[in-house]
Amino acid sequence: MRQAELTPVFVDDMPERLEQGRLYVSERHSLAMHLCCCGCRGEVVTPLSPAEWSLTVKNGKVSLSPSVGNWGLPCRSHYWVRSNRIDWAGAMSDQQIEQVWARDRRDLAHQAAARNANLSIRRRTVARLSAVWKWVCGLFGQSG
Repeated sequence: MRQAELTPVFVDDMPERLEQGRLYVSERHSLAMHLCCCGCRGEVVTPLSPAEWSLTVKNGKVSLSPSVGNWGLPCRSHYWVRSNRIDWAGAMSDQQIEQVWARDRRDLAHQAAARNANLSIRRRTVARLSAVWKWVCGLFGQSG
């Protein structure tokens, strides 16, 4: 049976068994999970990150963006989660799905590159601060 809405359940860790009609959200693991809203009982995992899905909570209701496309499941269902409601989207062709997957791969690669660039900047900053600290300690005859 198709779901008309999902009830958010905030957890630290995902439960062993998911219940239909529940959207489990773990901020700790940056992850949301639910059983497919078409009723096929397929497990749907939505990683929460700038390159994947974002979750907004407003007045106790949750929304996921972008849409949930279950193209890896036999049902190939496609829907939006908006303020706990399920808004069904139209079917997508294989070509459209491949374009979405290609965009997702690009977004993930850009996110990884940005993360690596930030890490590199942090390492250089730490190295510079360490050198300055040693210089300051040298001025006062102390070991750094």
